[in-house]
Amino acid sequence: MREALSAEWVKLRTVAGTKWLLAAVVVATAALSAIADAATRCPAGRCQVDLAKTSLTGIYLGQAMVVILAATVISGEYGTGMIRVTFTAMPRRTAVLAAKAAVIVGLVLAAGTIAVAGCALVGQLILPGHGFTTAHGYEALSLGDGPVLRAAAGSVLYLALIALLSLGAAAVARDTAVAIGTVLGLLYVVPVVAALLGNSSTARHLQQIAPMTAGLAIQATTGLRALPIAPWAGLGVLAAWAAVALLAGGVLLRLRDA
Repeated sequence: MREALSAEWVKLRTVAGTKWLLAAVVVATAALSAIADAATRCPAGRCQVDLAKTSLTGIYLGQAMVVILAATVISGEYGTGMIRVTFTAMPRRTAVLAAKAAVIVGLVLAAGTIAVAGCALVGQLILPGHGFTTAHGYEALSLGDGPVLRAAAGSVLYLALIALLSLGAAAVARDTAVAIGTVLGLLYVVPVVAALLGNSSTARHLQQIAPMTAGLAIQATTGLRALPIAPWAGLGVLAAWAAVALLAGGVLLRLRDA
């Protein structure tokens, strides 16, 4: 396993696209959060705004970069034919998949932590100037606050789980475009369908099982009773999606030819 981890680490760090995509995760996430913070105002009185969730809006965009990065970790090798070399050098295919998962999760956790810290900093700088002050009943946005810390840490874990889901999908599809399209569709299209259904029970059930709407419940710090699913339970749903995708990918790697 140590050899597999070392090999996958060398592959990822020597590919230029890896660095650019990790940088894109950080920049895109912080930039969209800054835009969301700048567009949110509370000129007078108490406004119904979840400051932590608003400051973490950038995760909606940053996750797309994570999907691309994680999917190409294995589908890129299928595209070039290098996967045959990989499996010849390391015949234990599930060990290769596990090594890829460990390396990509480590990188995404690091980039996600930087991105989320940037979101929190941007929120602390922008939101007080838009009326979100103690005078209006709002506490300063701080990672020292339990719910805010849970939202921030949960967002980092969310990105890591999205990476695992994407890696598993790519192992199943063996095609970069198909894997990325499938995961992005699950993330962005299903919530749109749920929104079109309005307040029906079907829409609520879709929100409870869709990977993005369920997973991002972890960001909520207010109005928790109104959520379709509890924060940690929602992250558990996403973890289940990732586990199923990886399990399916691992099984198919063993059953199919390279």
